[in-house]
Amino acid sequence: MCRRQLLCKASREVSFVEESVRRLAAVGAAAALLLSPCDALANEFDILNEPTPTKNYVIDDAGVLNKTTKKSVNDELSRLETETGYRLEAVTIRKLEFENDAFAFGDKVIEKWYPTVEVGGNKGILVLVTTGKDGALTGGPAFNKAVGDDLVDSVVSESIPILTEEEKFNEAVSSIVRRVEARLTGKPDPGAPQRADGTRKRTYKTKQEVDKTRNITSTIVLALLFISVVVPMLQYWGYTSKE
Repeated sequence: MCRRQLLCKASREVSFVEESVRRLAAVGAAAALLLSPCDALANEFDILNEPTPTKNYVIDDAGVLNKTTKKSVNDELSRLETETGYRLEAVTIRKLEFENDAFAFGDKVIEKWYPTVEVGGNKGILVLVTTGKDGALTGGPAFNKAVGDDLVDSVVSESIPILTEEEKFNEAVSSIVRRVEARLTGKPDPGAPQRADGTRKRTYKTKQEVDKTRNITSTIVLALLFISVVVPMLQYWGYTSKE
């Protein structure tokens, strides 16, 4: 084989490698779109990357709260910390991408912001997941004990699902904060909202539904990988074997 033929073959091999890299990059982008819906603008990392709050008590990462709600809730929670020593953060997030349980996510945030029991014992967090119509109220040991399991259960089984189903996110945050404030200051609980039709809709996916979606997505990604990588390799092998 002459020098010119060797150079041409080497050039074709380099071009093939470059094309394969470009195809892999395209597949990666396609897989990212498939695995992350277009409306997932806010997820766990946005909250976990936030520095430990010092002044602000509201993080509206989902962008569902108006200015009036943010100011009133922030002022109320500031007074609550001054009067009782308990600090509550109100956080909204569009969806949980990697942590399916809102309580586990809330505990993770508290541990990230306040690594020790000494600094995090009296800290709490209200998480509102807007897409899943889900949420949690959790915190350090002292906060959880002061709030009580009965109020937590009422918040996650009544206040959050009833109000988020109607997309009343401002009312959900405001009313839950008022209930927590009442409990921590010894006032009567204003109570949970009442559902108009008396029924409760399921706003979460079952394990079977989640597994089914995951399997379909995995199949599509594997098919894209095969088309973009394996097929060009077979074509290249067929081309070079003729020489």
